[in-house]
Amino acid sequence: MATLLDPPAIPVRRAHDGLELPAIGFGTYKVNGFAGVEAIKSALEVGYRLIDSAFNYENEGVVGKAIRESDVPREDIIVASKLPGRHHQYDQARATIEESVARMGLDYIDLYLIHWPNPSQGQFVEAWQALVDAQKQGIVKHIGVSNFLPGHIDLLIRATGVTPAVNQVELHPFFQQNEQRAYDDAHGIITEAWSPLGRANQMLKDPTITRIAAKHGVSPVAAILRWHIQLGDVAIPKSMHRERQRANLDLTGFTLDEQDMRDIAAMDNPEGYTFGQNPHWHEEA
Repeated sequence: MATLLDPPAIPVRRAHDGLELPAIGFGTYKVNGFAGVEAIKSALEVGYRLIDSAFNYENEGVVGKAIRESDVPREDIIVASKLPGRHHQYDQARATIEESVARMGLDYIDLYLIHWPNPSQGQFVEAWQALVDAQKQGIVKHIGVSNFLPGHIDLLIRATGVTPAVNQVELHPFFQQNEQRAYDDAHGIITEAWSPLGRANQMLKDPTITRIAAKHGVSPVAAILRWHIQLGDVAIPKSMHRERQRANLDLTGFTLDEQDMRDIAAMDNPEGYTFGQNPHWHEEA
């Protein structure tokens, strides 16, 4: 039996529907194959309890296998997946959600999101209704969205009366999403940050970040993740290496001061998309 470390004392975010997420989760984009299984098991062992996946990551089976083989009780793990853009039509969406559950080999998925709104297709409300019905069926416990703008979410709420629990968006010091976070907060939606380290190679060398990190005697990665914690979102960094996995959770021994937060706020670029994926027009297959 693996040695389990206690989860660190990091904050918990709460959504309007009662969903609770730890402020630091584990991302699994490009975490595939049996090496991916071992990496996810390691993440669970060192204290992660939120595991993020997606149908399009082609690793739901790997995630499910790691969860089933882990010594962490299933009820203590929050696993998430996402509906791809090509399956927004209602019947396709329902079948895809069921396929996700089957791929994972689990009785249910804790959190299921629509990956992108794909606005030109005009089917994301239909897809949302499929998630609402899957939640009623019990095969997903909580539902949310990813990369949705306030106008997109307004349409979902008007059409179904159901507000997403989570909105997962690109969010990092170069792209801070102030208006989106304010909207999410006002609606009881947890804002979750994908690519929380941004263009990591560039951001980790940024003079503001490196100065703040040196001031606190921590790594640039730790300084950025601590910023996410104090900002109030949920960050989902990824690492295949156990030591870095643990380090990404070890964020409670220091606090960024008001000047640090102001200095990072000044780094924001409202058009700072890492890959130019603007939800106004980006289309996911």
